[in-house]
Amino acid sequence: MAFPIKTTALAARENSQINMTENMGSDVNASTVAIEHKVCARVGFLGNPSDVYYGRTISFTLANFWASVRLQPSDDLVFLPHPTHDLVQFRSPDHLVNRLHKEGYYGGVRLLMSICKVFFNYCKENNIDLHNGNFTLSYDTNIPRQAGLSGSSAIVAAALSCLLDFYKVRHLVKVEIRPNIVLSAEKELGIVAGLQDRVAQVYGGLVYMDFSKECMDNLGHGIYIPMDISLLPPLYLIYAENPSDSGKVHSTVRQRWLNGDEFIIKSMEEVANLALEGRTVLLEKDYSKLANLMNRNFELRRQMFEEDALGELNVKMVEVAQSVGAAAKFTGSGGAVVAFCPDGPSQVKLLEDACQKVGFIVEPVQVKPSCFSDVDIKTVSSN
Repeated sequence: MAFPIKTTALAARENSQINMTENMGSDVNASTVAIEHKVCARVGFLGNPSDVYYGRTISFTLANFWASVRLQPSDDLVFLPHPTHDLVQFRSPDHLVNRLHKEGYYGGVRLLMSICKVFFNYCKENNIDLHNGNFTLSYDTNIPRQAGLSGSSAIVAAALSCLLDFYKVRHLVKVEIRPNIVLSAEKELGIVAGLQDRVAQVYGGLVYMDFSKECMDNLGHGIYIPMDISLLPPLYLIYAENPSDSGKVHSTVRQRWLNGDEFIIKSMEEVANLALEGRTVLLEKDYSKLANLMNRNFELRRQMFEEDALGELNVKMVEVAQSVGAAAKFTGSGGAVVAFCPDGPSQVKLLEDACQKVGFIVEPVQVKPSCFSDVDIKTVSSN
């Protein structure tokens, strides 16, 4: 499989960093080496949310926002709370209530603990020997909460990369399997999600994904095909400072699909086909058709989930973009929107003015290319 990516030394510099904390000579002891990995946010570009319905999707990693995890060897196994996201000390009852209302009850420490448990179990079940060293894990993130940009899975994926390097087992855990490990860690915590986000963040860059039942049953994972990020036109991210809860959106549609609801099944099949068609459209750079696919993706989601489930604010972001002729759809389950202005800079200005008028933030999308190392590439199966 061909990967339009950066590799080896360049990948190591851009996607992770190893800090020597002492004894800076060439014979640095392993116990003094800190490992840090960064994983970017994700945009579900076409086909979402069909990934949890044996569908197809196209996603890419968003360099505008990221999460990083740092692993420092230590005597005990320690998880450091984030000073902002795992706050346990408050100025007053009002501070506590306001904080929980805005941020919720959960920070990132639970994510670090969960991926460690899942990783250790995976290695045990697959006869992968691990050394006995301990470590301290900490994290940081600037991904907006509940914005449909996969902030939780970014932390988990970054932590998994740290564990692979700390235990020197990156070559033993196939790239295709890593999204499953990330998802398993999140499912441990009751997070409702599919593989799409985890695939995008493990692979990086622009990825086409096929989650057909045949693939999932026979392989245990989908078929993932990296694409050149230069195929994408200029895109824009729209989000609100107080987004919705993306974890509540899938509930009723999932049950209706399981119950054999014909409308949901047919609609989800059409959503999946948008990604299939979108791959061809991107390869041909037929951007006028791409705009139609984006708008259709949102319309199908709107018909299936209905506006009460989608959230008034989320729908308004799409409508504001479409009011100036831009194509727009959710990046995930709500909280942020990806927009495309087929008419160019003058339309972008109209989009910026319309968003500013109603208090939405809009900024150019920066796509993060994949940074697989040669070791990663060697673990990829040829499909």
